[in-house]
Amino acid sequence: MALKYLHVINPVYAGDIPASEMKLSYISYDSVSAQTKDVSSIDEVIKLKNDSKMLWINISGLKDSDSIKRLGELLEIHPLTIEDILQTEQQAKMEVFEKYRFLLVKTIIQKKNTFCRLNAKRKMFSLPFRKDKRFVSHNRKTDELIITQVGIVIIKNILLTFQELSRGAFESIRKKILDNTGEIRKMETDYLAYLIIDKIVDEYFNSINHLEEHIENLEERATRTSDDTYIEEIQETKKYLLLIKKAILPLKNNLLIISRQESFFQTGEIKPFLQDLIENLDHAVTQVEHYREWLSSIMEVNLSVLSYQLNKVMKVLAMISAIFIPLSFIAGIYGMNFEFMPELSYNLGYFIVLGVMLLVATIMIVFFKVRRWF
Repeated sequence: MALKYLHVINPVYAGDIPASEMKLSYISYDSVSAQTKDVSSIDEVIKLKNDSKMLWINISGLKDSDSIKRLGELLEIHPLTIEDILQTEQQAKMEVFEKYRFLLVKTIIQKKNTFCRLNAKRKMFSLPFRKDKRFVSHNRKTDELIITQVGIVIIKNILLTFQELSRGAFESIRKKILDNTGEIRKMETDYLAYLIIDKIVDEYFNSINHLEEHIENLEERATRTSDDTYIEEIQETKKYLLLIKKAILPLKNNLLIISRQESFFQTGEIKPFLQDLIENLDHAVTQVEHYREWLSSIMEVNLSVLSYQLNKVMKVLAMISAIFIPLSFIAGIYGMNFEFMPELSYNLGYFIVLGVMLLVATIMIVFFKVRRWF
């Protein structure tokens, strides 16, 4: 039946970033031993599927869509699931099939320690996820923050992970399996899937905590900057927070659904761990909302400072205008072209008028100073 559908559905990679070359590896383990290997073809791992050991197959990079489709055929994964794995421009989801369970998760990758927004063209998902997200900071250093996708398929004693980008995100989990640390090798693949999701949630918090440092920096600069790009930087940070929220919320909702049913994680021991993950995600969403409100407050402070500075300038200009109004009046009177004006015949008339103007200006300046208008 799966082959029949494959003739109709021909999934290919579609993502906002160029597809990475596929790297295929597996780790096979039980309570006694564990082994791992990087392989070059699907055939090398498929022969292990009937082994009594737990098998974790990891695919990093989705460029070789033909191999991924062939893996799906051999493991009886529905073509629509393969299509979801290869089509990265969508929200996270969870599905339960007769022979396997499927979970699609968005991940956040942080490359460096400071934010920078370069004047480069940004690409957008068709759904609201942005990649290659950069910011401008006063220190002008570059930080790359990317939202990617991870697909998780659970088939009895087999777990498959499909990572959009080749990276060592789950290396710590692999090390625990090989070193027999914790309870991983005594548990089923449900627990391994939980650990992978937990690692992704940890990356959410890393990115959020990193944003906190950036927002603190923005707050420090709020009363000291009138740079035109400052407000734009705040707006870009708020947009990025929104993207993080839109990456977290679907996973939280999916885990809520999973926690209420027993068809996804079939091991009852996973339920308390799921509840902990949901609470962590709820806390992450709350933090994101708090940071967005914090940024709004920072923007208001900066706008108030700019308004105060503008008022000071307008105040000075208004006082200068007020001083020159009577001077212009005097000059206007003696600039009239009447033939008979007594003062025009005075030899010292010019100097008298200048003295009067100077006296008026001095009186006004003293008056403004007494009233503490400047």
